[in-house]
Amino acid sequence: MIIGMVRHGNTDWNALGKVQGQTDIPLNELGKKQANALAERLLRDEKLWDAVISSDLQRARQTASVIADKLGITLLEGDPRLRERNFGEVEGMTLPERIERWGENWREVAGGLESDEEVRARGLAFLADWQKKRPEGRLLVVSHGGFLAQMFDTLCSDLEKQNLGNLSYSILQFKDEQWTPLLYNCTRHLEEQANPSV
Repeated sequence: MIIGMVRHGNTDWNALGKVQGQTDIPLNELGKKQANALAERLLRDEKLWDAVISSDLQRARQTASVIADKLGITLLEGDPRLRERNFGEVEGMTLPERIERWGENWREVAGGLESDEEVRARGLAFLADWQKKRPEGRLLVVSHGGFLAQMFDTLCSDLEKQNLGNLSYSILQFKDEQWTPLLYNCTRHLEEQANPSV
């Protein structure tokens, strides 16, 4: 099985540095342009993906829809297991606001934060279902930065931890009972969009 992992496009809350979590924020104009940039790249690349699936939050759905439309592939129903971590009381707050309210250890103090273990468990359950349904499938997954970071930590623990920017693109292959990264946190399409001569 091969899966692609894409972080959704930019939103107004991304631009303001607010934690989104499971608050349902739409893409902004930049986010739509970013989604289109990746879709254009995938259109030029060798055809790889059978279908696109995303979390059921609209910023991921909108990103996935742009890609599916451009590539002419199926957009599957949104899956809540692909949602961003639930950040509880912290959602909608910037880092300075979080520190002012709870201090530097806000993650341990604020209420309602979903644990790493809970995020990983739902991600692994999603993958197990798809490996059973389509073991030879090629599925493009559009999700969220925090969720994807947990999945990379779980599936490919040797990967260097990197900040996953909006519309970062990664590819993992399941072979010989393990996941191997074929591409990790690539944003070449955004660089090309910003510098058309590149």
